[in-house]
Amino acid sequence: MIARGLTNREIAQALAISERTAGNHVQHILNKLGVSSRAQIAVWAVSNGLFTLPSD
Repeated sequence: MIARGLTNREIAQALAISERTAGNHVQHILNKLGVSSRAQIAVWAVSNGLFTLPSD
C-alpha cells in the first residue's frame, strides 16, 4: 500500500484500523528496513519483487 502511494489515512481506511495505528505500522516498516522515507520503502518493494511498476 505504501509502494502504491497510499497515505496513512487511506491505509487505515482500507484495513479498518485507526490512522494512528497505520502510522505506527509504517514507522515500524521504515525502522525495520533501515530507510527514512516512504519512497525508499517503494524502491525496496520493487527491488524485492513485492510490487511492480505500472506500465504506460
